[in-house]
Amino acid sequence: MSQPPGQQPPQGGFGAPYDPPPGAYPPPAAPPQPAGPYGTQPGPYHQPGPYGTQPGPYHQPTQGYGYPPQPAPQPPQSGGPRGGGRLRGRTGAIVAAVLGVALLAGGGIWFASDGDGEDKKPTAGGHDSGQPNPSPSPTLDQGDGTGDGDDDGTLTPREEAADINSRRKPGEAKVLWLQKSGIDLPEGGEDVYGPWFAGDTVVTAMYHTITGYSIADGKQKWTLRLPANACAAPTQPTADGKIVLGIEHSTASDASCDNLQMVDLTTGRLGWRKAYVRDGAWDGLSNLAMAINGDTVTVGRTSRTDAFRVSDGKVLFGKLPGNCQPFGFASGPVAIAAASCQTAADDHKEHQVQRIDPATGKVRWTYKVKKGWQVEQIYSANPIVVSLTQGEQKDKWGVLVLNADGTYRTQLSGGPGNFARKCEKDRHVQGSNLDSCVGVAAGANTFYMATGAVDIKAGDGNKVAAFDLSSGKFKWAVSSPADQPLAPLRAEGGKLLMYLGAAKNKGGGIASVPSTGGAWQMVLRHPASAYVVERAFFEPHISYVDGRSFLTHSRISGTDDEEIETRSIAAFGN
Repeated sequence: MSQPPGQQPPQGGFGAPYDPPPGAYPPPAAPPQPAGPYGTQPGPYHQPGPYGTQPGPYHQPTQGYGYPPQPAPQPPQSGGPRGGGRLRGRTGAIVAAVLGVALLAGGGIWFASDGDGEDKKPTAGGHDSGQPNPSPSPTLDQGDGTGDGDDDGTLTPREEAADINSRRKPGEAKVLWLQKSGIDLPEGGEDVYGPWFAGDTVVTAMYHTITGYSIADGKQKWTLRLPANACAAPTQPTADGKIVLGIEHSTASDASCDNLQMVDLTTGRLGWRKAYVRDGAWDGLSNLAMAINGDTVTVGRTSRTDAFRVSDGKVLFGKLPGNCQPFGFASGPVAIAAASCQTAADDHKEHQVQRIDPATGKVRWTYKVKKGWQVEQIYSANPIVVSLTQGEQKDKWGVLVLNADGTYRTQLSGGPGNFARKCEKDRHVQGSNLDSCVGVAAGANTFYMATGAVDIKAGDGNKVAAFDLSSGKFKWAVSSPADQPLAPLRAEGGKLLMYLGAAKNKGGGIASVPSTGGAWQMVLRHPASAYVVERAFFEPHISYVDGRSFLTHSRISGTDDEEIETRSIAAFGN
């Protein structure tokens, strides 16, 4: 699958993935062709790097971060082994690649993927890329984080947090609380959806269960048994704290993901449940892309999107007029969608970016993507930043920026190269939201993107690059420590917030850098004594809310009772 180290991607320019309207913008001057692409070439040892959440006022800090595979952490000296199960997910070839970048004659960027064109499928033995499988923490505690230790001397989550905090160094934050999964999962594990924040409650869903915990101390506030297995969910709840989960229509092993279940995250009560029809083979087999826009939840898939009112489950719209249908939205007050147009070849290659009224389905504006290019992800809905790929193998990649009215703004170019991002479809077996990519963030005028490891021999250290959203040009980059990658989370207050990964005997934490560049500084430093716990969250979601940071899994698996004892949430703060 891997491109041999040092092999150069094709040189020479080709049509940029999107063209400005004639006369709207002067064409960029054609720069000289580089002798080779900028940055490191993808190779078999370069894995996707850091994680960042969607930015800005329309994207709340409920996403996460995934860093390159770590060696299996060693247990701390003061207690038993800690951590979670091995990730068992579908690895998509395009995003699992570390991507090299070259400047196009047209002013855009393209990325050569490290891929063989085949999606990796999950196996009963676990993830096929050799992810770490830290051991769990045995405990009799049943999920409130406050239980007593077992007779064999192992620590409960509460005792473990106290032990970690007793070994803190000056300037380090506390482990506010730890939680354990507490759920007996089927072989192969299950995806974790969320976290979602509603008032003083943080909520995650997995398998047949959705649970709310106190943000302050981690105590379980409520837990619900779902009618069937959770199989999809939006990245954000409504403003008043409601979520709509995709669930299977029954508990049978071959049940389809074609039911919706509303949950009030504040009260912990189940709301309406509704089934919808998945018509045809393409529809029935495709994963769901869910989003919440105001009081509307959309359920997108290959051939269409259905929309329902969150408050009462009323059907708002289904298949729209014409041969172009949205297949996914990005969550937020402004409903930005990706649409696919039926073609004579039935290959669904003609894509569009649309703004759609979430209450009626009326298309407000449409941007036609250049033929042959496809919308891969929506990195940000405000400002509008879209990831595009080309070709069956998706071996070319570009980043499009649109104005709020749907007109062309710019396309990104330059930078250090070796850009890395990972999306939900690569971390989950079910569900594939369009607003779930990691390693990217956007502010009002700047877009941020993480790279993979700069020197794999030296460790997982990487760079975070900044691009001007008006010109598309590279502005600056910051470097991480050699063994602790940085990942964009979100932009706010003239700064970029980032997650710094943990390393052996080194805690991670939240860092910031001014939008103008310069030295980055720590905002919240996790204790070094918690590094084993922190590193056990493989490809976690990282959330930074009101001065606290939260780590949750993307997926949990294990053998016997491992998944029950897995540390499922870790909260840090002062």
